[in-house]
Amino acid sequence: MTAIKKKRRTVVDLKAMKSRGEKIAALTAYDYPFARIMDQAGIDIVLVGDSSGSVVAGYENTLPVTLDEMLYHTRAVARAVEQALIVTDMPFLSYQIELIEAKRNAGRLIKEGGAHAVKIEGGENIAETVHAIVAMDVPVIGHIGLTPQSIHRMGGYRVQGRDKSQADKLMKDAIAVTQAGASALVLEAIPAQLAKEITACISIPTIGIGAGIDCDGQVLVVHDILGLCEKYSPKFVKRYVDAASVVRQGVDDYLREVKQGVFPDKDHSF
Repeated sequence: MTAIKKKRRTVVDLKAMKSRGEKIAALTAYDYPFARIMDQAGIDIVLVGDSSGSVVAGYENTLPVTLDEMLYHTRAVARAVEQALIVTDMPFLSYQIELIEAKRNAGRLIKEGGAHAVKIEGGENIAETVHAIVAMDVPVIGHIGLTPQSIHRMGGYRVQGRDKSQADKLMKDAIAVTQAGASALVLEAIPAQLAKEITACISIPTIGIGAGIDCDGQVLVVHDILGLCEKYSPKFVKRYVDAASVVRQGVDDYLREVKQGVFPDKDHSF
């Protein structure tokens, strides 16, 4: 019997999920093998994050990541994913300079990369950009709170919205991005109560990362939940498996057998 192929997730589905109270699950992926596993598991959103700069390329932060690198990772993910919504981060300087450049770069991530939506960091300051990209029929996911591309202004990776002025600003940012036409909004590293209030205030789904349980969905970096990133460990990350120790064991066993002349044996030779 032929298996029935499940329907592809769309940004329209995300809003419907919010309406009926169904949680949205998202994870990052940067290559074919990981994306394939996630898609087969039923993940709703595969985010091709510029976090690849930190967990794949070894950069100190996301700022060095280029558009060409994001296109490369997005194409790899798109080859694997059949059901999930593919969202790709627009990297630093790919949308901040001019609207025409932002529109062109967003279009390239869809046309050449195979993404279904792009993600942009910022609030009121990028509302015009969100509107311009949406106007060319490219769905946009917003991102406020701790925005990694703004770490120099923020003084590092710090929780945002603890005091009233910051909280008020984030609420205005959420409303501005929503009114500009965004399809969903990532809330990163903000107090849970504020995230709850924003989620109740806006019509589009909120996807939390370090923003509490009341968001409409959650996203994490896959290398973090698998224990594959030893550079940092944010409070909001839950490690679900220690994959690093499993990989090390496999490497150790291979190294030992090669050194001892055990591998390859007859079963692995022609």
